[in-house]
Amino acid sequence: MVNRLSADKQGQILNLLVEGSSMRSISRVTGVSINTVTKLLVGAGEACAAFHDQAVRDVPSRKVQCDEVWSFCYAKEKNVEYAKAAPAEACDVWTWTGIDADSKLIVSWHVSPSRDSDAAIEIMDDMRERLANRVQITTDGLKSYLEAVEGAFGGDVDYAQLIKLYGPSPTEDQRRYSPVEWVGSRREKITGNPDWDAISTSYVERQNLTMRMGMRRFTRLTNAFSKKLENHCHMLALYFVHYNFCRPHTTLNKRAGGYKTTPAMAAGLTERVYDMAWLVDLVNANQPKPSKRGPYGPRKAANSK
Repeated sequence: MVNRLSADKQGQILNLLVEGSSMRSISRVTGVSINTVTKLLVGAGEACAAFHDQAVRDVPSRKVQCDEVWSFCYAKEKNVEYAKAAPAEACDVWTWTGIDADSKLIVSWHVSPSRDSDAAIEIMDDMRERLANRVQITTDGLKSYLEAVEGAFGGDVDYAQLIKLYGPSPTEDQRRYSPVEWVGSRREKITGNPDWDAISTSYVERQNLTMRMGMRRFTRLTNAFSKKLENHCHMLALYFVHYNFCRPHTTLNKRAGGYKTTPAMAAGLTERVYDMAWLVDLVNANQPKPSKRGPYGPRKAANSK
């Protein structure tokens, strides 16, 4: 069980997870079994998801940027029918995020197998519950956002889209390694009175890169992809709590005169940097208490007549 590991060992494993190491490499480095690493990830994911839901509330944001980043579980959607023993959850996976442009706080996130209206509605409804005031929202040109923002915020939002323009698609041989060439973008007002100069998705797109660098499951063109959707979500929950509360942000540090500042501090949700020991305590506090063993434990009771 996870609680048999020392706090230092648990902290080492969690630190390696959020720094982008694979679970099997963590098992080799730390000298614990892969099952132990998995159990700790599951426990951390459950604890962090609950903590984010409770702690990230009444965020005094002014500008929020939203985007969605692609990955897959077990096999890409187009290859699922050919995959050997593919589980029912094998599919493309889209991680939707909303980031506060000033504090860099991840306000809301959502995982979905599709890039459709239902997923957009989920994240916008969740984000609306976490914001303390009217905000300006910028998304890309995905049409699913239009209904979602309207349904969640009504007219109480300043909403704009940054619509990217691309050149011709690369040839079949080049497509795997060469992205479509970006040739420009246009800004489009949707609702309210958005600040024209603040219509941008730069921060949330940079966060997509940080996610790919910080979670092995998002690394492209490798076999590091998630094999279970549940564990994929657990890793995201751990990553976002660590990013928001434990990881000082270079830009925020400079803004604070060199004082270490996390996104949660910049957003006014806390006054201190949380460390890995706090994260370990959070995980262990969320674990069920072990049942008694021995002559008076449940084992004897089950065998008694």
